[in-house]
Amino acid sequence: MLPTDTPRPDSPVRACVAYDRSGKRVGDIDLESISDVLTQPDRFVWVGLYEPDAALLAQMQHEFGLHPLAVEDAGKAHQRPKLEAYGESLFVVARTASRSGVHVRFGETHIFMGRNYILTIRHSDSSGYTTVRRNAEQTPALLALGPGYALYGVLDAIVDGYLPIVEAYRAELEELEGEIFARQWRRGTLKRLYAMQRELTRLRLAVAPLQDVLAQLQRLPGDVMPEAMRPYFRDVNDHANRVNDTVGALREMLSAAMNVSVSLVTLEQNEVVKRLAGWAALLAVPTLLTGWFGMNFHHMPELDWRWAYPSLIVFTLALCGGLYYWLKRSRWL
Repeated sequence: MLPTDTPRPDSPVRACVAYDRSGKRVGDIDLESISDVLTQPDRFVWVGLYEPDAALLAQMQHEFGLHPLAVEDAGKAHQRPKLEAYGESLFVVARTASRSGVHVRFGETHIFMGRNYILTIRHSDSSGYTTVRRNAEQTPALLALGPGYALYGVLDAIVDGYLPIVEAYRAELEELEGEIFARQWRRGTLKRLYAMQRELTRLRLAVAPLQDVLAQLQRLPGDVMPEAMRPYFRDVNDHANRVNDTVGALREMLSAAMNVSVSLVTLEQNEVVKRLAGWAALLAVPTLLTGWFGMNFHHMPELDWRWAYPSLIVFTLALCGGLYYWLKRSRWL
């Protein structure tokens, strides 16, 4: 059979391939033959699983001689990115991410690596590594470095998967900034800004611990990880640092955008209140005057004056006009 990372409901085994020490593919093998192949000094095995059950994990533990604590962790998703060493074998946990619409889907990849094997176990929405294996097989001189190069290929693919998500959020933030400064405020804009900040926080929780994992891989002794692999892990770590820095900058920009959005809404509300207060002041002048002369008193000398009514109208209009001019100049209207 040909190895594939496309999820199939009938089997959690995605690949089980043997390679020689020159980096050339020997062929697919059965799971039961893994321990036999591992006894050959010029062979190493690459196995890929997708959400295996307890029985399959127990079989892998027997075939590879895995530590039971690491196997227990590999059977559970929602692990924090980490690196654990068990003698000459390593157990690495990394979180994968992919964008679906406006949401980010997170998965996990658990990796066991020994002197002559690498075992990848994917959970949730973690993407497959068929392309990684094919690319490695096209460069047998590099694959001849052994399982360490396979581990590099998997981690490099995981980190590269973060980059399109970050760039998509950057472009979306630039678009939302235009909506923030639009004259009409939209509640959906603020909700989207908050959702982006939340998902970027989740992405940072996946990237930041992975930086420590990659730094540890660079410092491993030569009997666990070939020294020739250190530049490769350093390159992946540089990419992870760039992603982490970009995520941090985007989160700060999102916080600023949210604060600006709220401030603009507050300013708009203040402008409305100012206009209402200005018109209320204009209405208060004729109300006061008409209320004054509308009192039911018998002795009001000004009512007997012939020009009292026209004079009151002119005075009211002049007072309202002056008040309107002052309010308009003060930008209250």
